[in-house]
Amino acid sequence: MATPSRAKVFRPMLDILAVIAPIFALMAFGYGAVRLRMFPAEGIKALIAFVNNFATPCLLFYSISTSDFRSAFNLGIIGPFYIGAAACFFLGIFIARKVFDNRPGESVSVGFSGTFTNTVLVGLPIMSRAYGEGALPVTLSIIGLHGAILLTLGMVTMELIRRDGKSLGRTLVVAVRRVVSNPLIWGIAAGILGSLVNLQLVEPAEAFFVMMSQAVVPAALFGIGGALNEFKLSENWKQALVASLIKLIVHPAIAYVLMIWVLHVPMEIARYGILLSAMPAGVNIYVFATYYERGVSVAANTILIATILSALTISGWLLILSL
Repeated sequence: MATPSRAKVFRPMLDILAVIAPIFALMAFGYGAVRLRMFPAEGIKALIAFVNNFATPCLLFYSISTSDFRSAFNLGIIGPFYIGAAACFFLGIFIARKVFDNRPGESVSVGFSGTFTNTVLVGLPIMSRAYGEGALPVTLSIIGLHGAILLTLGMVTMELIRRDGKSLGRTLVVAVRRVVSNPLIWGIAAGILGSLVNLQLVEPAEAFFVMMSQAVVPAALFGIGGALNEFKLSENWKQALVASLIKLIVHPAIAYVLMIWVLHVPMEIARYGILLSAMPAGVNIYVFATYYERGVSVAANTILIATILSALTISGWLLILSL
């Protein structure tokens, strides 16, 4: 029979296992289905497109329009999240340049690989599973700025640092176009507008958005698991491992220090931003790398390594944050 002290140790671990096991089981299910050719590999891209372009915008609209979004917009959480992301970006560039002797363009791509969080496909399911619906307003306030801030930062830095780049003005136009054309932004903007005017949905419309929202978690996790079949380890795995550790450990550590020690944000709120910053790298790092044809293999390896390692690191952060 376990002693009381041992029970205190094992109980949080069991709680954490209960949170993450279904999440990573769904990923493994997707990976195995594609690996065993029970689900077509070409269907994964369509599934992720459904999540990103249809289901998640509906979730964002419904969640924001039916919550007090203004009170969730907490600079004490949003600020440290993006300060940490920017610090990781430049840390990754420095390590890639000085340690691995990469060219400037490749260094920026490596830095971006340790910066851009998978807030939607992995972040939303884990936040909902760990902390329930109460975590969504703060989580969505971060997601609302994520692409706009980090894509602009990455693209502008790339154009400034590489010699064969386009003009800065043209880069800003491309960055703005990418952000504005993102369906996630449409969902967020519509949700904010709905919240401001106190929109009340009729029952059939509300049922539609609820059903679309419920499709996000299983489809997203199955899709990201299936997509892992596309990424294979290459000779650049060491750089990818460094980028993964920056994303999974350094980013949330910076967010933790700034939120808890510097700004004294209450843990019951700060943990939303800290845990979200501990999510693995998102597929946009691969899109970024292929767009510039810089560090493509590192980006692909980072998605694979960071997603697998996150099963351990997210468990660790949940324990630190006292789930």
